[in-house]
Amino acid sequence: MGYRLGNRSALEWVLDQYKKSKPKDPTIREKFDTYRFKDYKEKVIDLLARVTTVSVETQRIVEAMRKAPR
Repeated sequence: MGYRLGNRSALEWVLDQYKKSKPKDPTIREKFDTYRFKDYKEKVIDLLARVTTVSVETQRIVEAMRKAPR
C-alpha cells in the first residue's frame, strides 16, 4: 500500500494542481488565460523532489513503526 493523500498520491496531487486547464467560458479564457507551465516548471520540479522525499521517509517510518515491538 503506497503513501496517499485521500484517494491519490502526493505526486498526483502536485501534478494536478499545476496542470494546464482552459476555462470553459470563451470570454474568461480570452481575457484571463495567462497560465503558462513554463513559468512554474522549476518550482514544480523542486516540489516534486521534496514531496517524493517526504513520501519515501513517511513510508520508511511507518514500516519501522509496524516492526517495532509493542
